[in-house]
Amino acid sequence: MQRIVTYFEKPGEVNTEQCFEIVNTALRESGYKHVVVATTRGAVGQLFAEGLKDKNVNLVAVTHSFGFKEPNSIELTEEARRRMQDAGAKIYTGTIITHGLETALAKKFSGVYPTLLVAQTLRRFGEGVKVCCEIIMMAADAGLIPEGEEIIAVAGTGYGADTVAIIRAAASKRFLDLKVLEILAKPRS
Repeated sequence: MQRIVTYFEKPGEVNTEQCFEIVNTALRESGYKHVVVATTRGAVGQLFAEGLKDKNVNLVAVTHSFGFKEPNSIELTEEARRRMQDAGAKIYTGTIITHGLETALAKKFSGVYPTLLVAQTLRRFGEGVKVCCEIIMMAADAGLIPEGEEIIAVAGTGYGADTVAIIRAAASKRFLDLKVLEILAKPRS
């Protein structure tokens, strides 16, 4: 098997359109049935939902949880939520796998905890790869994608998309069954 891998010079949203094209190519060539995208404010989710609505693909948009930046607030706009849902996307909003309680405990007690070690280890491959792994587990935990199948995951560094990976899905409880099979795009820096 041969695949083209794209390495971006810079991370961030400047690569979003190219990531969308990479996903379109992967869908056309390999027949994947599921795409999971990370979306903070909703722009990436909206682009993928509207761009893939006629492709017969299960699109899951994963957002930050309520209170991620500020108490009782969410970054995802209502307009973006509505447009994604109108285009047929499923939206998952919940706690990021490697954040939650351990992050609070680490800040308070200056400790090192397993999920923080996992997050830092995955970041060696890039922020987007870490997020791709997280959103796959989150979507599997919610029953929005099937475990054991190869899923296209799209995420980024900050805002926008700059990473595309093919991951064999597993729920967070079975994290060690999660497999990053291919990285189709990522920033070099």
